[in-house]
Amino acid sequence: MSDERERDELPDGFVRFSVGGAEVVCAPHVADGVRTVLAGGTLYRYAQSHVHARALSGRGVVFAVPLPGDVERIVVRHNWHGGLFAALTRDWFRLPTRAPHELLVSEQLRALHVPTPAMLGYVIYHSVAGLVRVDVFSREVPDSFDLAEVLRAPNPADVVQAWSATRQLVRALAAAGARHHDLNVKNILLQRTNGSGFAAYALDVDRVQFDDDRDAVNEANIARLMRSARKWQQELAAPISDSELRDLEALLRRPQPAPTTAS
Repeated sequence: MSDERERDELPDGFVRFSVGGAEVVCAPHVADGVRTVLAGGTLYRYAQSHVHARALSGRGVVFAVPLPGDVERIVVRHNWHGGLFAALTRDWFRLPTRAPHELLVSEQLRALHVPTPAMLGYVIYHSVAGLVRVDVFSREVPDSFDLAEVLRAPNPADVVQAWSATRQLVRALAAAGARHHDLNVKNILLQRTNGSGFAAYALDVDRVQFDDDRDAVNEANIARLMRSARKWQQELAAPISDSELRDLEALLRRPQPAPTTAS
């Protein structure tokens, strides 16, 4: 699917409208709240300055805030370039941006039973020379933190449960044929369940690609995640041992048990 077609394609259950120089695509139930925010500035600035904002680290700092009217708590991310020229390109993009693709991928993953926070929409702010800035927002997953937190201050019980939740997420990605090119310890969100375990969600899905070769997808996802975990251990001095990382990799590669049949 071409980028232009993705930009024009509106997923089922979403609406498109404009506020001033901003183009909005979002779920209908948050439309009035987004309109209210944009009447006074950008969505990210609103989130950044909100008295009840919860700051989260990731690809830049993101903020979890309530929308006006308390219809939804959202996580707002402002898009920035990465790579060698990030200092020059900063947050300026040319159309089409990655936001429409990310929304379509998010909806497809959820339809395929891959846990990922519901993306509620995006805002494109038009400027001069065809350049734009972009805010993306999703539904907040309460009481959550990323896998990097487990590596930063590992608790033995939490590590076991985090590995188990991560394994289930990696399996779900493979079953959907979803290769996550940026599957790292910051892009796996953990939420405590009612018991002692966690549920795991995939973040930053704009770089997900779909492939029919599930085995190849699974190997690629595991390799990418393990590179990230080892980087945290070696370069960022996360207090996690080589044996724990070997246990994680072995767990991720362990075959799914065959279903039992009644005699």
